[in-house]
Amino acid sequence: MASMVVMQAKQPSFFVLPSSLSDFNGIRLTTSVQYKRKVLQPRGALHVSASAKKKILIMGGTRFIGVFLSRLLVKEGHQVTLFTRGKSPITQQLPGESDTDYADFSSKILHLKGDRKDFDFVKSSLAAEGFDVVYDINGREAVEAEPIIDALPNLEQYIYCSSAGVYLKTDCPPHFETDAVDPKSRHKGKLETESLLDARGVNWTSIRPVYIYGPLNYNPVEEWFFHRLKEGRPIPIPNSGIQITQLGHVKDLATAFINVLGNEKAFKEVFNISGEKYVTFDGLAKACAKAAGFPEPEIIHYNPKEFDFGKKKGFPFRDQHFFASIEKAKSVLGWKPEFDLVEGLADSYNLDFGRGTFRKEADFFTDDIILGKSLVLQA
Repeated sequence: MASMVVMQAKQPSFFVLPSSLSDFNGIRLTTSVQYKRKVLQPRGALHVSASAKKKILIMGGTRFIGVFLSRLLVKEGHQVTLFTRGKSPITQQLPGESDTDYADFSSKILHLKGDRKDFDFVKSSLAAEGFDVVYDINGREAVEAEPIIDALPNLEQYIYCSSAGVYLKTDCPPHFETDAVDPKSRHKGKLETESLLDARGVNWTSIRPVYIYGPLNYNPVEEWFFHRLKEGRPIPIPNSGIQITQLGHVKDLATAFINVLGNEKAFKEVFNISGEKYVTFDGLAKACAKAAGFPEPEIIHYNPKEFDFGKKKGFPFRDQHFFASIEKAKSVLGWKPEFDLVEGLADSYNLDFGRGTFRKEADFFTDDIILGKSLVLQA
């Protein structure tokens, strides 16, 4: 049985990632993002316009996207509550973040402890609290959104983190928000949630990221490459390596989530959010090396049909062209990515992997199978 704990941290415990290769400057509301590596310094200042102060609930918020989103919301003066199971620390101090800034942030975060799949608890606890806006960061199925809608009949906006994975595969990329969707995709639950929100007459906004990267990323995106680059290993890439994909930095995604808040132009709209440029698989391997200061890697191409890896994956990306247009978000929201790919990868490396922190241990099992066969063929 879930239980509700609403608390405001008075004396936060500090969790500091080791080393100090670079500072965490995050995304400031009115200041430039700065790096110690001048060559990778982003151009221009980042400004996030303030909106009326809201009582905001974030479903999730302690792992990746929500860590950066909640900071921006608190900076704007909103009252922010995280709904989690309480299995992870509610806040964590980020690399380079001052004790004062972290203490100020963590003292303002509220926590509602429970399991979102305990629908009765969700209804009763949310109805008792009342919220103006919901950011649903970790919702996967439509049934998970229903009790939230039921509990908050006067909700001003439901902002949903969907996925570009809902689009039907096409021979004419990039994907646009008006493109056909795939009801059989592994993200069909997100697609069904979007449909539910619309059918229930909720004032919703849906964000569809492509691949997300950046510090604290729990998916093996850039980390997969960094592990291999660190060990000086060849990078095994399926087929030709010219498959085109797209990555968006988590901090840029967070600013997009801020930009749709209370924005009438975003009501009942879908927006693709990702990086400005597309990149090939081979290009991504080289970009990771450049960002982290490693030599250009040796790349080995292989035919995945020749291998049986069981339940293991030989490569962290879908083996196809997969990218989306972000023009709607740029024109309607006035949003634009602050990071180019190499700058963003450097930010991720310097604030995370380069400090010796990562989510998954290196696993070269499939690499060794691929490389073993390649060496035999070369011989």
